[in-house]
Amino acid sequence: MLKVYNTLNNKKEKFETVEPGLVRMYVCGLTVQNYSHIGHIRSAINYDVIRRYLEYQGYEVEYISNFTDINEKIVKRAEEEGMTAAELADKYANAFLEDIRSFNIKAADQYLRVSENIDEIIEMVSTLIEKNYAYAINGDVYFSVDSFEDYGKLSGRSLEDMQAGARIAVNEDKRNPLDFALWKKVEEGEGWDSPWGEGWPGWHIECSAMSMKRLGATFDIHGGGVDLIFPHHENEIAQSEAYSGQKFVKYWLHNGTVNLSGEKMSKSQGNFFTSREVLKEFPAQVIRYFLLTRHYRSPIDFSYEKLEEAETSLNRLANTRQELAKVLSGDIESSSGDQLDKEFLEKTKEKRSEFKKALDDDFNTAEAIGVLHDFVGEINSYINRSDFSLNEKNFSILEESEELFLELAAVLGLKFSVEKGKTKDDGLVEPLIELLLELRQKARDNNNWEEADLIRDQLKEIGIEVTDTQRGTEWEIVQTEEEN
Repeated sequence: MLKVYNTLNNKKEKFETVEPGLVRMYVCGLTVQNYSHIGHIRSAINYDVIRRYLEYQGYEVEYISNFTDINEKIVKRAEEEGMTAAELADKYANAFLEDIRSFNIKAADQYLRVSENIDEIIEMVSTLIEKNYAYAINGDVYFSVDSFEDYGKLSGRSLEDMQAGARIAVNEDKRNPLDFALWKKVEEGEGWDSPWGEGWPGWHIECSAMSMKRLGATFDIHGGGVDLIFPHHENEIAQSEAYSGQKFVKYWLHNGTVNLSGEKMSKSQGNFFTSREVLKEFPAQVIRYFLLTRHYRSPIDFSYEKLEEAETSLNRLANTRQELAKVLSGDIESSSGDQLDKEFLEKTKEKRSEFKKALDDDFNTAEAIGVLHDFVGEINSYINRSDFSLNEKNFSILEESEELFLELAAVLGLKFSVEKGKTKDDGLVEPLIELLLELRQKARDNNNWEEADLIRDQLKEIGIEVTDTQRGTEWEIVQTEEEN
């Protein structure tokens, strides 16, 4: 049974959708003013895995996100880069879509843009004014937090405590310092016409208007970073439920931060790595794997040293997949199996349920990765037995194991392809190599390690990779550095 941690109630809850078999899901996206950083990518990867697992469990998932494509920062950055705000937004939105493809993140079903949903936003603001939840002053429109009885229920803050700690409002015309903007007045020619004059939408209103337009007044999952709980998501709940009179979202999910030296990675603080910078140093799959080694709600400390450790760990999975493919390409030596085959089959079957148990517990990817490592440990122990030989029974079992490993890895968005060596020549190459390996084995038998290592190293120089296993010495033709 799938349980998810709901920030609204601060506990894990059984996952039940509004409509059986269908998950409607909205995740806050980027303000497209610069290239994405690793914090953005972590969020995208986390919700990508949540989506993949829900689909794996048989749900149809409607996944919506957004691009904030107009605000003061975008206008300023556009001026710096010598382009219009729309051109800048297109540039960085497209760059983000390129980035997520690199990380094997499935694109949202739709990325909604603020600039394309102004009519819906104006209609929502007008309705809130009509229902006495909002008020207009000198071209600005504010939501009155005093008018919404449940304000603070997501963040667990009381209105009284927030008011006591509030700073003096910049706009003295606001009725309450905590009242937040639904519509902001701008200079003529910079915004959109509205009943209150030319202006832009407030930050919070855009997500409410766009998500309800596509997913309905009540939907299943709203995701985002933990830093959005207050004020952004708190304000979304207030304005959305005031507008519709219905519960806005069933499950609020929030991913943890990516930290550098203990501090949250942030563009405003200037302490961040863009995803493109990191991709120059490490493969995308290594970065994805690293970000999944912590539970999505927990913070994760980022460093190149930790990425190197993750790469080593990931290589253990990749090497086993490669070794298993090599075993399955060998000759079947008999038709009968043994008791160890049956035991290994039972252990293989257990891995699917263990993997699902991990992800059923609030999408615990760290535990799920642990299951994958246990799985490859079982595979390695089995195929590296000194008495192992490929037979019809264990061939079928190993094929099933390979398929299951790839199936579970795909839920995490990890792909393990087989690196195929060059085809062995049917003429002189293979018997010559076998002859050299026989000489090497004789040297090993005579404890002449220097000669044995010399043969291995010289074969490697000409592109022949020699590996000693429990099954004996194996070789394959690989590309040399010059050929790359």
